[in-house]
Amino acid sequence: MTKIEAIIRPNKFESVKEALIQFGTEGMTLSEVRGHGRQKGHTEVYRGREYGVDLLPKIKIELIVQDNVVESIIETIQNAAYTGSIADGKIFVYKIDDAIRIRNQERGTGAI
Repeated sequence: MTKIEAIIRPNKFESVKEALIQFGTEGMTLSEVRGHGRQKGHTEVYRGREYGVDLLPKIKIELIVQDNVVESIIETIQNAAYTGSIADGKIFVYKIDDAIRIRNQERGTGAI
């Protein structure tokens, strides 16, 4: 099993979600997060004053999937989240040793 964690722009979430549903993904976890990468935020002007915004809003999507679909899901996320601009996001991939469904104690891939 593999965990895929994607941090994307908030305005791309719906297109990523729809692409993952069309792919056949059965579950995902979503978190609203804040952060920055190399761009270190930006400056904005509000009521004539300039101020720095260094932690930008992002969406973090977490999926636990079977190993045989990892590359396809990564490609699906990349295609749906892509704008070609800085701050498109990141995808992280982790190996998962085990998963347990609390309701019936099912383990392994059956629990996902």
